[in-house]
Amino acid sequence: MNYTRVSIAAFGYELPPHVVASEDLERRLEPLYDALHLQRGQLEAITGIRERRYWDPGVSLPTEAARAGRKAIENGGIPAERIGMLIYGAVCRENLEPATACAVADRLRLPSQCQVYDVTNACLGVLNGMVQVANAIELGQIQAGLVVACESAREIVDLTIARLLREKNMETLRKTIATLTGGSGAAAVLLSASGLAPAGHRMAGGVARSAPEHHRLCTWGPDTGIPAGTAHMAETDSAQVLQHGVALGATTFQDFRRTLALGPDKPDKIICHQVGAAHQRTILDSIAIPPERDFTTFRHLGNTGTVSLPITAAIAAERGFLNPGDSVGLLGIGSGLNCLMLGVEW
Repeated sequence: MNYTRVSIAAFGYELPPHVVASEDLERRLEPLYDALHLQRGQLEAITGIRERRYWDPGVSLPTEAARAGRKAIENGGIPAERIGMLIYGAVCRENLEPATACAVADRLRLPSQCQVYDVTNACLGVLNGMVQVANAIELGQIQAGLVVACESAREIVDLTIARLLREKNMETLRKTIATLTGGSGAAAVLLSASGLAPAGHRMAGGVARSAPEHHRLCTWGPDTGIPAGTAHMAETDSAQVLQHGVALGATTFQDFRRTLALGPDKPDKIICHQVGAAHQRTILDSIAIPPERDFTTFRHLGNTGTVSLPITAAIAAERGFLNPGDSVGLLGIGSGLNCLMLGVEW
């Protein structure tokens, strides 16, 4: 996919108020650690994640998503009445129906002609939403669109800790340790026709690839109660996700460079989905990108799902990591397995 008239006008994000260290979770898991004779500090040592953030209990997902969206609208300087599409892309949603995007649109007072719906695709939901908005802008259907998401890890981590303390075995820990890396946050990306955002960042295009034969490697659910009576849980085969996810990412990156005609020394900077230390090392090695061209937030925010990449991009821009003229790769991967990489001219 290639774009000629689409820009990222602005980002917006919200960070939760409660900082939860990996050692805080380990204190709660003390009976498990004692039963399995595990040393304290293993969680941070294995994942590289020192802390993550949680919302208050019972947080309103659309309220926090709307706050991030309002910041993006203000940062982009594009009036809300020009927004023709709103997509909510998070894993965490308020209800089965209606779309959580409806509650966000109501809070933002978007115009009635705005298309409003949810997109769900594990950790790629926001990037998928960006592609749908970009396609509509490129076709001239809308002038601007907003993609929002809010993720909350508190609830699934609490359920996972309860399960670990109940079962107290290494196999359950192996299948659920990735869940303990989860963090929370809200993010928004405002896209527009380039003429509406002179200070924006042009989207050059991107590439999507999938390996659906690996769709059972990482699961979370059900949040629907269908089939009835199935326990709500998240399980990940971390070793297999790393192996096959990195393989898919490396192949996608080759296609990404080819599609956007990028030279061997490009892109100048990358922003990846934030998983953890092992994933970062392995993916950078596989695509031959030095660590100094990558910006990370996982050590202090954990894996925040769909909002991980846009929050990281926003913070990278705030801290001067992304500079005018940089060729930037937004590299996303989600369970399924699905991979989507977008190129941006900063």
